[in-house]
Amino acid sequence: MESNLIIYEDPSTFLERLNKLNEELTFSERLEILREIKMKHTHEKQKVIGIMDQDDHGRLLPPPELREIVEYMGPSGEPVRDVKLNNFKPISNHPSGGFFGPKICGENFRLFLSSHPVYINPFSSILGGYMAYFMSYRDPHWNPDLSPPQHLVEAWSKYDIYPGVGAVQHFCQDMQIGFSLGWGGLLRKIRYYREINPQAAEFYDGLESVVIGVQEWIARHVKAARELAEKERNPTLRRNLKDLADINERLINEPPRTFWEACQWTAWYQMIARMYNGSGSMGRIDVWLKPFYERDVAAGILTDEEAIFHLACLFLNDTQYYQLGGPDASGKDVTNKLSYLVLEAVHRLKAPANIGIFVWEGLDPRLLDRGIEIMLEDKMGFPKFLGGDALIEGFMRNGYSVELARERAYSGCHWFAIPGKEYALQDCVKINFAKVFEVAFWEMMSDPNVNPSVEELWSRFETHLRKAIDIVREGLDFHMENMHKVFPELVLDLLCYGPIEKGLDASHGGVEYYNLCLDGAGIGTVADSFAAIELRVEKEKRISWRELAEELKNNFRNEYIRLMLRNIPHYGQGGTHADEWAVKIAKTFVRLVKEKPTPKGYNIIPGLFSWASMLSMGQRVGATPNGRRAGAPISQGANPEPGFGGTPTSLAIAVAAIQCGYGNTAPLQLDIDPTVFRGKNGKEIVKALILGHFKLGGTMINMNVIDKEKILEAHKDPSKYPDLIVRVTGFSAYFASLSKDLRQFVVDRILAEES
Repeated sequence: MESNLIIYEDPSTFLERLNKLNEELTFSERLEILREIKMKHTHEKQKVIGIMDQDDHGRLLPPPELREIVEYMGPSGEPVRDVKLNNFKPISNHPSGGFFGPKICGENFRLFLSSHPVYINPFSSILGGYMAYFMSYRDPHWNPDLSPPQHLVEAWSKYDIYPGVGAVQHFCQDMQIGFSLGWGGLLRKIRYYREINPQAAEFYDGLESVVIGVQEWIARHVKAARELAEKERNPTLRRNLKDLADINERLINEPPRTFWEACQWTAWYQMIARMYNGSGSMGRIDVWLKPFYERDVAAGILTDEEAIFHLACLFLNDTQYYQLGGPDASGKDVTNKLSYLVLEAVHRLKAPANIGIFVWEGLDPRLLDRGIEIMLEDKMGFPKFLGGDALIEGFMRNGYSVELARERAYSGCHWFAIPGKEYALQDCVKINFAKVFEVAFWEMMSDPNVNPSVEELWSRFETHLRKAIDIVREGLDFHMENMHKVFPELVLDLLCYGPIEKGLDASHGGVEYYNLCLDGAGIGTVADSFAAIELRVEKEKRISWRELAEELKNNFRNEYIRLMLRNIPHYGQGGTHADEWAVKIAKTFVRLVKEKPTPKGYNIIPGLFSWASMLSMGQRVGATPNGRRAGAPISQGANPEPGFGGTPTSLAIAVAAIQCGYGNTAPLQLDIDPTVFRGKNGKEIVKALILGHFKLGGTMINMNVIDKEKILEAHKDPSKYPDLIVRVTGFSAYFASLSKDLRQFVVDRILAEES
């Protein structure tokens, strides 16, 4: 049933305050109002949804009469709430009540869009907004008729593996396909290749439903914008609404011609990608928007102020992932005027954003300088920095040319992909090193024929790590064989090279390159645990193996013993045995991953990243020999455990030493009090830290410059600082939206001057 509901941001209150009911508005005035509206929506989400341990997506809440409140377990392990549209009920094609396969998924998505309200913000140059996630209606998520083998399920639990079976998106489309074809051109392309590949009729049915659903959704917005323009008194807003109606009426079928139209087309695509399955991969914005910008500037129809405003409105629409700078296929740096305008747009917007600067040997140094200046001034975890040289060289080790390696674009929390050509499934498949360690430890301790030793423990750890990786290989093959039958990548398929032409989903042979990725998590926890046993048990003999086992079983009844184990030279302090253990773990992990592909021949690329799952992963691991209590978080990604006692420099060196080296990242998370950078040379200190880490082989830096006292106050009472923004892992969010546990984790990471 089509929703006739129109959500319109009433401009009257804002205009009365500015005394501009009938006067023109500047871009600055409109942007200030847009920020107020953004915070209004954020406060509403915090009140209704509560915990949001993820990107601060641009979604809006549906009106109360269309809300259905649901609860589920979040990544922090706490129950969280979500909101669904109560006027949409998907059609099932299976006895389980679920819907599986391309045809029904496309048809249901079209139905979902028809049920979705129209959203119009007259102050924005972007039409539309999204309020719910189509993927949240998938119940069950996996077709019960395609159950994975029991031995895989048991091993996933034993080693706490995130197997990636049923995982969606996490690769990157090429926006230039959409810019060249538009929705009408995509529809014609689908119908053309349907005739060539009649065996794939259901796949084309699904794709066609998606495109028609988008066209219908845009058309409803156009109609509403025209009606509202007739009633609007303010000349700026009336003109904006008319222009939006004209632009979007054209975009229903035609490709974008101008910079404004390209930003609007991007917004429609990113909204449907986010709603369909959570996708946020966008790639190299300063490359694919550049022709529109330069053409409009040359024609005298676009100023930089207007371009900045359109970009800010686009970023306000959703927190997608974008890259700035980097080489083209020939090795020429792509940094241009638009790269700086993107930075300026977020700088003025002062809202969460996920944009990374590609730092490589050919980068225009002014772009890095400007990025650092904004980061130090705004203190909101923006931008992030990407270690380009190591990423390019690493990806080439998989057998790819330098030209292809240069094409890879930043597309998510910690990952890259060749736009439109590569299916990567990154940030979806993880092994909990701490759980593997736990299995190895208790197996050794329960073996009556073995004298416990660090050497024996390492041997068993390596054996179980190999088993866990083999299980991942089998699971990935299972996913690749079945995912297209369950929930195909219809939205990303539209802007990839091959799926439409071949009649094959991207998860099933539609694209050219397949690189399935596997992350290790908890390396700091395990490195410190090996180092603690080596020092306290074997070298100093201050505690026996059996005493250690008893303390772990009882979650450290003896606080003295816990602190004795805790207070060792940690991974990340520099030159410690724990640092050496971390390197050994990382090298072993990489060797085991790269020793063979999956049984069906898919390449796997290793990385080190936990996302926010260090909380939930920690809940499934008992006490560990580094003094960590049962259920506490494991270390985040490639980082040491919080409170490791090192410095920014020692941390940067330690994380650089454990890079996996095949084109996937092991991000360095830096949370630093600005007192560390006090003085005139603050920017140069940060720059030296970034360049030094990347020169040593680092691949990504997520940096927060945060006032420690301020964030401690915000942790006690988040309502005091509702607009405080932090980069949590790879993603950016309002601090007040995070769970208490995740806030605590961020607080514990901060390196202040006294460190």
